[in-house]
Amino acid sequence: MIRKARAVWRGTGRDGDGDISTDSGVLDETPYSYKTRFENEKGTNPEELIAAAHSACFTMALAFQLQTAGYTPSELSTQAAVSLEPDGAGFKITRSALTLVADVPGLDQATFDKLAEAAEKTCPVSRVLNAEITLEKTLK
Repeated sequence: MIRKARAVWRGTGRDGDGDISTDSGVLDETPYSYKTRFENEKGTNPEELIAAAHSACFTMALAFQLQTAGYTPSELSTQAAVSLEPDGAGFKITRSALTLVADVPGLDQATFDKLAEAAEKTCPVSRVLNAEITLEKTLK
């Protein structure tokens, strides 16, 4: 399986702008720029997209872990907070902090902890990130 996205940039790093599109069409010339990345202008940025990918990947991985163990979640909600920090002359993604709230009928805390930790370790996005990954989890 291969998934594709395309980024186009016009101008300098600080004053230019660009757009991002995906083959699925979910992102279609979605704007990004210095201001969407380092300030609060409307648009997206690479770290936000990584956070979205990580939260979605982990949550789906956990759904599969739960299914294999015989549990059906009512809801799994995960937020990923990706940290971008200065690193020498550039920047580096240093951390992705996952925060999970799960409603899974009949699931005990010990099993929940084990399955959530396994999902974090086996999620393909977790495996590709060269950053610290933390997981805070709450079972309702």
